[in-house]
Amino acid sequence: MIAANEILKIYGTGYEAMTRALLEEAALDELIGDRRRRIGIKPNLVSPTPAEYGATTHPEIVDALISYLLEKGFEDITVMEGSWVGDRTSDAFEYCGYNAISRKYPVIRLFDTQKDSSVPVDCGDGIVLNICRIVKDIDFLINVPVLKGHCQTKMTCALKNLKGLIPNSEKRRFHSMGLHRPIAYLQKAIHQDFVLVDHICGDLDFEDGGNPVVRNCIMAAVDPVLADCLACRITGHELEEVGYLALAASMGIGSTDLSHAMIRDLTEGSEGSPFAEAKEDQGHRRILDVSYSTEEVESCSACYASLTAALLRLKDEGLLDKLDEKISIGQGFRGKTGKLGVGMCTKDFEFFIPGCPPDEEAIYRGLAEYIRKNEDKKRTGG
Repeated sequence: MIAANEILKIYGTGYEAMTRALLEEAALDELIGDRRRRIGIKPNLVSPTPAEYGATTHPEIVDALISYLLEKGFEDITVMEGSWVGDRTSDAFEYCGYNAISRKYPVIRLFDTQKDSSVPVDCGDGIVLNICRIVKDIDFLINVPVLKGHCQTKMTCALKNLKGLIPNSEKRRFHSMGLHRPIAYLQKAIHQDFVLVDHICGDLDFEDGGNPVVRNCIMAAVDPVLADCLACRITGHELEEVGYLALAASMGIGSTDLSHAMIRDLTEGSEGSPFAEAKEDQGHRRILDVSYSTEEVESCSACYASLTAALLRLKDEGLLDKLDEKISIGQGFRGKTGKLGVGMCTKDFEFFIPGCPPDEEAIYRGLAEYIRKNEDKKRTGG
């Protein structure tokens, strides 16, 4: 059975077989125990985009996981997720291949947490968080996150993926609370028992994909903090840059000590791995190319990601460098005035792009028009 300080990994392109190998080596069935236990599977379906785009969990992993569980005698299985604010989970279930999985295995159910009621949980230290009621009906939670970058928290993997199990109103509140702190305390409200990390082609820039980096790797662990610390190293960040890691460790959720982690490569022909010590090639950080143009205070992930995507397009077209002022975004600008803003939180600004959240195309068109008009004024002296 997989140890608390162990991370298993495997490389290849046969994702279902790779998943099965990890599950057998981890002895997941023994870890779960009683076949009557209610099992929850939490993928990352942030938006209705295919896994190859770099944002969502490959359905082949979840398919193999369900097949394994059914063969081992587990039948009470729920795949549960809530996409980010602005997208519908039902669309993600369809476009990401999960409706097809439910048709293949009629005994399982798909559950849209966006449509669930919520219950408050006292997480200690005066922190009360609202989580989806379905979580209370689960005995064993299997988290299947995508290892990828994030425009606000630098990276996202096991810990942050639990945000899909809170209502949309709470997702907005997390950003007003500073994001890192509530993510850490969420681990007190929702316990994850097993982590299966999709490190196949996550976008190392930000969470909505579009710039996938192919690694063809899947990993397994029981310590979500340790898994996230390895993810942090893989994405080229120091642990101190991802604030919720140390905080979660201080609460006893898991360990940040990678020096004592036992990382085993199950890939055929592998002779062990220096994986715990070496960083992978992170490539180019595109978000850094555009972040200088924004002033962000407590913005929601969907809104900021849409803005980032729009800014990258403007950068490629040579328009962004013609912008003379910063773009304000986030809940911290509610009730305030300014010159240029994105989202309904900046509705009192001289110019703002409406929406909660506005989509990438609306932001792109609005900012492009704003920049061009200002350029025309400069030329005419108006």
